[in-house]
Amino acid sequence: MLDLTEKLDKFFDNHAPLKAIVFDYYLCFIPYFGIMLSPLFTFIAVIFFTSKMAGNSEIISIQASGVSYNRFLRPYFISAAVIAISTFVLSGYIIPTANKTRLDFENKYIKKFRDDNVSNVQLEIQKGVILYIENFDNVHNSGFNVSMEKFKGKKLMSRMTAEKIHWDTLNHWTVQNYLIREFNGMKEKITRGSSLDTTINIQPNDFFISAQDSPQMKNNELHAYLNRQRERGIGNIKAFEDEYYKRFSMPCAAFILSLIGVSLASRKVRGGTGLHLGIGIGLSFGYILFSTFSTTFSVNGSMSSILAAWLPNIVFSFIAWYLYTKAPK
Repeated sequence: MLDLTEKLDKFFDNHAPLKAIVFDYYLCFIPYFGIMLSPLFTFIAVIFFTSKMAGNSEIISIQASGVSYNRFLRPYFISAAVIAISTFVLSGYIIPTANKTRLDFENKYIKKFRDDNVSNVQLEIQKGVILYIENFDNVHNSGFNVSMEKFKGKKLMSRMTAEKIHWDTLNHWTVQNYLIREFNGMKEKITRGSSLDTTINIQPNDFFISAQDSPQMKNNELHAYLNRQRERGIGNIKAFEDEYYKRFSMPCAAFILSLIGVSLASRKVRGGTGLHLGIGIGLSFGYILFSTFSTTFSVNGSMSSILAAWLPNIVFSFIAWYLYTKAPK
């Protein structure tokens, strides 16, 4: 409802169909944020459930029957494992398909984040081959003022320049008004032509890097994309690294927050469930705030992506251990 209130004007202004709003946007929007916040939902559920048990003196009865505190924790961790595995599978292999539909809707009806033109593209398409395009138009799949240089070590072996390049299908490209210079010691061979079909291991989508593309990729696709972009020397991939490492750190949060929740709520106190829920919600917001700060530092380059993804878990694992040692035995 909050999101609908915020975006209602844009839906009307951009004439978004009701069917697309319901099925293409919100049907994909709810699972995405549900998975993102699942550790926190687990945390609050653990506090609520355990606090009720403590308030009814059930935990005292369980321990009085000879059940150790570690044995009492076992069902919590089994449940956390189920949630963690489900979260990992959904966020890494199922939700990305829904995200593609959701983000296509956002790009069309809410806020356009995909560009149709890009300038000064320079990347290593394969080892020792550097491609430069002054301007590329994604609508017509055409680029202008192109150069492609091949190196052997630090030695320049050939250089091709062209006025225009056009993408056809897969890795098939056509260059127009080209000039190829091949170097062999002191000798040089020059080849000119009006049109030349060639194979270049790249596609137009590789020129347009948007942080919004990372949630659309499955884990294996995201891993392959990161390796490929690193090999090409592209540095603007922080958002993709953050997304990849978060998919591994987020399921572990279910264990950490479950331990914090049960350690907090297993003691019977005067405030009852309300006090436990208040503390739990405060810690939940603390976790979200910590995660947001670490992601911001990662995007700004002040912190590595893997550290930014795992730092909230590392800090809160110490809090969990401290509360566990202080919990009633």
